[in-house]
Amino acid sequence: MLQLKDDLSWSLVALDQDRTLIAVVELSLATWLVGGVLPGIQREPLKKLPPDPEGLLKVLHRWREEAAKAGHKVTRIVVAFEAGRDGFWLARWLQARGIEAYVIHPTSVAVSREQRRAKTDRLDIALLKRSFLGWLRGEKKHCTMVAIPTLHEEDAKRPTREREQLVGKRTGIINRMKAALVRLGIRGFNVKLRKAQEQLATLLTPEGHPIPTNTLAELRREMAHLRFIDEQIKQIEDDRLQQLKQAPQRPLNARVLQLQRIVGVGTETADMLTHEVLSRDLRDHRAVARYAGLTGSPDESGSRRREKGLAKAGNARVRRGMIQLAWRFLLHQKDSAMTQWYQASVAAGKKRKTMVVALARKLLIALWRFVTMGDIPQGVVLRPA
Repeated sequence: MLQLKDDLSWSLVALDQDRTLIAVVELSLATWLVGGVLPGIQREPLKKLPPDPEGLLKVLHRWREEAAKAGHKVTRIVVAFEAGRDGFWLARWLQARGIEAYVIHPTSVAVSREQRRAKTDRLDIALLKRSFLGWLRGEKKHCTMVAIPTLHEEDAKRPTREREQLVGKRTGIINRMKAALVRLGIRGFNVKLRKAQEQLATLLTPEGHPIPTNTLAELRREMAHLRFIDEQIKQIEDDRLQQLKQAPQRPLNARVLQLQRIVGVGTETADMLTHEVLSRDLRDHRAVARYAGLTGSPDESGSRRREKGLAKAGNARVRRGMIQLAWRFLLHQKDSAMTQWYQASVAAGKKRKTMVVALARKLLIALWRFVTMGDIPQGVVLRPA
């Protein structure tokens, strides 16, 4: 029995340690270190392997045979490793072969608070083993597991994330070109114009000199790179629109189109929210806000009471997008109940930046209820279906 998606802080399956083989894996680029807890075996074996799933499977089967020779029949094999660069492919591969696989959220594992603590793969294995054993015993908050997406769910996030990276690169190129021109004393020239490359040769510095040869060549290369990135961004956007037109009835596409009905929510924002947060099986509104990192982080000790700000423990991409959407929401949904609540709070003396984060949290919860329950936020203007 595998864990439900949104109940990952403790195990609901009773642990029979006399019939369960427990293994944790420390993944790295060159080697994998596997540590195990075998029923009926006093020693806790460690095995270093090349990054090969078949080799890992052979080690697990060999340990199961050792436990059988010690008089303990293994009926359950559970494997865990930390989430990281390797993603979730190994967990899916193990699950397809009848082995329970879990992915541990790295920040949920408690570590020593010493200023300089020893850290090796062997120590990490021991730490993961203790945390995983506590989780399997049903101890809440011992560590938290990450929901394992399907290959399709993981692939559906790629266009939005690729576009975000390309937009960042485009911004960097534009800033470098502006800085190169300002260094020569040239201001006010729009490097994003279609004919900007042709106009470079006509620009003059305040001393009356044309742009130096090397700088001119650099700017032309940067503009060629900028055009290439713009074409890639447009290709991603066109492909997304084509998919929405071809299969509007698919569950995720239907949610994107449903979000687009809200005035102020565009295709990019709707696609990001759908694939990053609204496609997850979150149990209530608190889990939605917590996943986006839009909850507070109180600091209380004795008589001291203070708020340290956003926890920032969730999905940073969703958090940034929701704060940007909250500012747009104030412009496009002026008659909504949430906008009026924001305006009343600011008029009462509360800070605008603090309240816009609170608005982002309320708005995310309202959007979640809109796509899951059909509840239209009060006063929100919708486009025709």
